[in-house]
Amino acid sequence: MIRKLLKDIARMIQADNFNPGHSDIQVTGVSIDTRKITEGNLFVPFKGEKADGHEFVEAAIKSGASAALWQKDVPNPPENLPLIIVEDTLAALQKLAKSYRDELNLKVIGITGSNGKTTTKDITANLLALKYKVHKTGGNYNNHIGLPLTILELEEDTEVAVLEMGMSKRGEIEFLSKLARPDAVIITNIGESHLLDLGSREAIAEAKLEIIKGLKENGLIIYHGDEPLLQNQLISYSGGQRIKTFGKGRENDCFPIKIEQGTSGSVFMINGSNQLFKLPVLGAHNIMNAMAGMLVARDFGISFEEMNEGFASLKLTNMRMEMVEGAKGEKIINDAYNASPTSVKAAIDLVANLPGYSKKILVLGDMLELGPLEEEFHYQIGADLDAAKIDYVFTFGELAEFIAKGAQTSLSENRVRSFSDKKSLISELKKQTDKGTLVLVKASRGMRLEEAVHSLQK
Repeated sequence: MIRKLLKDIARMIQADNFNPGHSDIQVTGVSIDTRKITEGNLFVPFKGEKADGHEFVEAAIKSGASAALWQKDVPNPPENLPLIIVEDTLAALQKLAKSYRDELNLKVIGITGSNGKTTTKDITANLLALKYKVHKTGGNYNNHIGLPLTILELEEDTEVAVLEMGMSKRGEIEFLSKLARPDAVIITNIGESHLLDLGSREAIAEAKLEIIKGLKENGLIIYHGDEPLLQNQLISYSGGQRIKTFGKGRENDCFPIKIEQGTSGSVFMINGSNQLFKLPVLGAHNIMNAMAGMLVARDFGISFEEMNEGFASLKLTNMRMEMVEGAKGEKIINDAYNASPTSVKAAIDLVANLPGYSKKILVLGDMLELGPLEEEFHYQIGADLDAAKIDYVFTFGELAEFIAKGAQTSLSENRVRSFSDKKSLISELKKQTDKGTLVLVKASRGMRLEEAVHSLQK
């Protein structure tokens, strides 16, 4: 993590408003949360709508922080504390991260896309760690606050940083890309997330392509070549960067020639290699994410023969196609971290085609931020279900009621239940599960459907 004297921090953010008597105070790391302060941290307070972090500056320093930033328009900064006064604390945090990144001699991989960013990040980092000292985005620290914090966590001898870049509106990914200055970028796909904010998949594609804005000369662009919205934009791209594609189509630079799915992951083969790869992650869609990471790894000098070692030690971030066992021996796919029509369909396809189960149950919640067509998107999820491969559908939430209505076009009414109360959902679900049951739990983060998973495990 960043280790600097306070006078160096002031120089990096171009601030000269601080007590010179504190110049030689050592700063080690940065925190924005007083509950997570460690010795020597620089505390960065933010002014929020409901709370003002400046109220906790003194507490942060008592907890071990060595110094803090203070926003100029906030009155009464505590006297005699090691403070740097800045125009805007968020802008100062971002400037500090950019300055620190510019000092480091490392390679950066930037990853964006509507779905699969975190899984692709985890896979890519694991493959690159076969040869390099790698640091990756923790959790979902992928926005205008999280990415700067991730950069400031980097040790000076880090060789590769794998950074996830998220967004909610236009311009955000461009900002993150220019801050991180990646050597290679991955665009996983274009889905329906953020339709509420951006209005169309075309606009989403344009926003994701902003990741190229900060890409270094002769950098590498890797994208899902089966996606026309990306293909149309990049087919005639005339920048100084190289381009590689992955996807199911054989016109891609990397495509699968064999896929076998099991209950603990997939085995697959790709063009250009005789190696049989074993990916301990559920879902054929995650083979697409793996191929994106494999293209980066090959560009960084890692052979196909080495990659199974990277796959074998892979640990995904929680609640991403995570297979767990319930109290009755039922198997549960916990994919409750997020949901969009694209990712829900992929998860349902996996469940529908996994062999060895006597009963299959879908527990689906609201998919959020889909814009004016949200009801239609939900209805279509249900309408597309194969009644011969799915036994029960339980939905939770107002929008998910439309999934239930769609499902009733092919499944009998007693096989589809819609709930507005989570306890009732869990109670009914427990009645239906046994040792031969496979349950998929998937919804947008705000629905907190992982509570159903935890209840089945008790």
